[in-house]
Amino acid sequence: MSYRIAFAGFNLESVTAVHQISTYSDFERVCYRGKEIPEKYRGTNTVAGGVLKALGATGAEMVPLFHTLLGALGPASDDAVTAYANELVQGLTGAGDLDGLVLYLHGACWAAGFEDVERYVIDRARAVMPDLPISVALDYHGNVDDRTLDGADIAVAYHHSPHIDMGQTGERAASALLRMLVTGEKPGLAVARPGIVIPSIMSATRLEPLASIIANARALEAANDCDISVMGGFAYSDSANTGMSVICLDWDGESAAREKAEVLSAQLWQAREALAHSIPVVQLEDALKAIEAEPANGLPTVLLEHADRMNDSTHILRALMSCDIGRINVPFLLDPECAAQAHAVGIGNEAYLSLGGKSAPEAGGPLDVCAKILWSGYKKYTVSGRYQQGAPVDLGLTALIEVGNIRISVVSHFAFAVDGDPFYIFDEKPEDYDVILLRSKTHFRDFYEPLAAAIHVVDTPDLGPADVRLIPFRQFDTAHAYPWRDVVQTSNTNDH
Repeated sequence: MSYRIAFAGFNLESVTAVHQISTYSDFERVCYRGKEIPEKYRGTNTVAGGVLKALGATGAEMVPLFHTLLGALGPASDDAVTAYANELVQGLTGAGDLDGLVLYLHGACWAAGFEDVERYVIDRARAVMPDLPISVALDYHGNVDDRTLDGADIAVAYHHSPHIDMGQTGERAASALLRMLVTGEKPGLAVARPGIVIPSIMSATRLEPLASIIANARALEAANDCDISVMGGFAYSDSANTGMSVICLDWDGESAAREKAEVLSAQLWQAREALAHSIPVVQLEDALKAIEAEPANGLPTVLLEHADRMNDSTHILRALMSCDIGRINVPFLLDPECAAQAHAVGIGNEAYLSLGGKSAPEAGGPLDVCAKILWSGYKKYTVSGRYQQGAPVDLGLTALIEVGNIRISVVSHFAFAVDGDPFYIFDEKPEDYDVILLRSKTHFRDFYEPLAAAIHVVDTPDLGPADVRLIPFRQFDTAHAYPWRDVVQTSNTNDH
């Protein structure tokens, strides 16, 4: 029998405090529908690519509805959430006979009119298809609880951050769904929440003690018939269920799933202090002194401006303007206004720009610079690094500019600078530079840890502080979570 499996993706990681709202038109800019989805994503290291691979291996048919992924920005508009949920319902009811649905959601999408965006989308699908098996693929940085997944039969999340296993996650979601269809088994599904909120920079899955706890999850999987997702949560999305969690999908039933999830949740709680301080975070002046003292070895040093949430902060760039530490590159600075101005001035000319720092007062304010225009035009490329390998990226109108010893690529659309692509697309390579200013949180590690001479994680007063106690939560009850309170139940605590 050939199963018909619907697929839909609505994905955004929201920083609640960001001023810019992601509207329906923003999502539409990166939305693919119908046959465009297999055309764009087959063979890629993406959730959609993994779903296609798993279904294709068994002869099952994907019924592609839509796929939109904006990455990490601010809140979604209520209209956008409603529009795509409506489209999901219409697609499901108009697709003919279906055997299942795979939903690709983030887990930390935030919109003002919704208590839990992902729960709303899942519940809309469940309401119109009460008997349809639903499998959900989530981001490792999602905020979830049992209520989020109440309408789902299956839920899995990325195992790794950097998210080098996006394709495998799609395969896991689709394979579990196919097993449910073939055997008639329904797995147990449970979520345990330790009551811990950590900043994104501490959530890389190769860091200890998180790496050891995740290894324990893999050992439980090897010894049992289950799938376990240890999730880092997303501190900067203010919801009732913000924070770390453990999802267990267990073919031995719900009680078995809950037992395993709570065991790992307890381990997270026991390690809470170390989890929250697994890497050093330094002040800018200390990082610059360290760079000056480092011997030259032909490899770039990374400065990580982790608190920048819109890729336009100028706190570190401002300081670098007066530093003599060699050639500096600042990839993918988001400033569509300056990209347009540079393009209008033309290649080889100079332009006076008010650069960056426009997204919020916390971003540092614009820098007034005189820049030489090295290149400008519309730029698209395909990801070569392991994170989202093969996926399309559209930077929009882009300008490569130079200010003294600093080269900056100024883009019109938000994009992650986490691998070599920001250099390769301009016929350069990272090793051409002494210092590279990045704004990633964990994804850069896959490419830069083997390459960089040193990595300095620098704290700046932007919207993503390393000290999560500085986040002005309104929906999340901090009284029942670490680091605000150091006495929390280690079992399921969905009433946070």
